[in-house]
Amino acid sequence: MISVVVVNWNRRELLRACLVSLARQSGVSFETIVVDNGSADGSADLAEREFGAQVIRNFENRGFCAANNQGIAAARGEFIALLNNDAEAEPCWLAELHRACSSRPEIGMTASKVLVWEDPRRIDKAGHLIFPDGQNRGRGCGALDCGQFDREEEVLWPDGCAAMYRKSMLDAIGGFDEDFFAYGDDAELGLRARIAGWSCLYAPRAIVRHHRGATMGKDSAGRLALIERNRVLLALKLFPASLLWLNPFYYALRLAAGAALAGRGAGDTAHFPGTAGKIAMAGALLRGDCAALRLAPRMLRKRAEVDRLRKLSPGEVRRLIFRYRLAWRDVA
Repeated sequence: MISVVVVNWNRRELLRACLVSLARQSGVSFETIVVDNGSADGSADLAEREFGAQVIRNFENRGFCAANNQGIAAARGEFIALLNNDAEAEPCWLAELHRACSSRPEIGMTASKVLVWEDPRRIDKAGHLIFPDGQNRGRGCGALDCGQFDREEEVLWPDGCAAMYRKSMLDAIGGFDEDFFAYGDDAELGLRARIAGWSCLYAPRAIVRHHRGATMGKDSAGRLALIERNRVLLALKLFPASLLWLNPFYYALRLAAGAALAGRGAGDTAHFPGTAGKIAMAGALLRGDCAALRLAPRMLRKRAEVDRLRKLSPGEVRRLIFRYRLAWRDVA
């Protein structure tokens, strides 16, 4: 059996559409677990009464990581699928993920083809890529879907908005790192799984449509600070030392790419227009870096724990990161 975990926080109508799409799944048996992070809009009741989902109710927003871990702990399935409450799955989504994930024993994760809900001609994510400073984003992000991602193939890791994980893998390596709270958490789990010797397969017929930035908004300084903090935490916890020492250099390269695009009002900087927007963006990055420094000792202790799971050498991890490197021209 498959367990589908949906984390929710105050998005009643988005959750309804998500659960309707799950009700249309065919070809597999599954249970639905909704973990509600203290919603005040009645969405938890909706999931329970209208869709018969098992609902875990939190009294506060515990974040994406802790809530998913609650759902995983309650799951009865051999495979765990995650679906964001702001995503809607095509009817064969779950069956395609399951077929791919169960095809070989070393496959611990499968990635969906995630399209932009507002413009489904465009790719949101087709697996993930990473820049050598720890910043990661979806493969093909923003590109027109012209069939270039229609081949089943290995990718670095899946995006947590629509993914499947083998339960035995999660039992062996642990779930989401709750220090991450939200954003970059799927990258940390995915890279940790790769270090532990598991692989990830991309299933192009497992299609979802995703509302981008629906939780906090793409122009949210708080969101940007979390992304920056977690970029640093990811590198501190999982990167080989040879790459960790070069992190400031690659970070400077990425900032330079962003600055070049800022002059044209393009790239991620477009979400923070004008001088005030750029100041807010810089402040968010600084807050993220300071928050990461406060958590650095804890991440370094966890780094030692990861060594006990290790199947890939530091050199193999470095080669893996460069194999799936995000191109400089796309990094901003």
